[in-house]
Amino acid sequence: MRCPVCNYKSTRVIDSRLFTDGMAVRRRRECEKEKCGFRFSTVEEMELLDVTVVKRNGRREAYSREKLTHGLKKALEKRPYTDVGLQRLVHMIERDVQKSRGGEITSAEIGEILMRRLKGFDKVAYIRFASVYQSFEDLETFEKELKKLGKT
Repeated sequence: MRCPVCNYKSTRVIDSRLFTDGMAVRRRRECEKEKCGFRFSTVEEMELLDVTVVKRNGRREAYSREKLTHGLKKALEKRPYTDVGLQRLVHMIERDVQKSRGGEITSAEIGEILMRRLKGFDKVAYIRFASVYQSFEDLETFEKELKKLGKT
């Protein structure tokens, strides 16, 4: 890893700590150039590789953490949450995706995983996401989902 200040090619790890439920490692580093010695932090996290998402129309595309995070942020808009909490939620969803299958998963399966995890994270965001994802067409469907949510 290069030093962000002097661009020296070598740094050493001073300290490592688990971050977000053990799904990432935060490393404290120091530049090894004698006159620099700049200290900085890096984060190393798990990445889903080689997972293909099969869309409703049959099209296939590579899994995208950015798309997942964007969808979650949309549901969580104007809701109280922390970046660490959101990262933890993304990691839990990704862990469930990895457990579910080898190389392919449908967008519907990802949606179900996301809804299950979102329900425990923020019930209002869950209802927002569910209303779009499940295409609620009338108030009655919305009320049924709210009643189910109230029972959990």
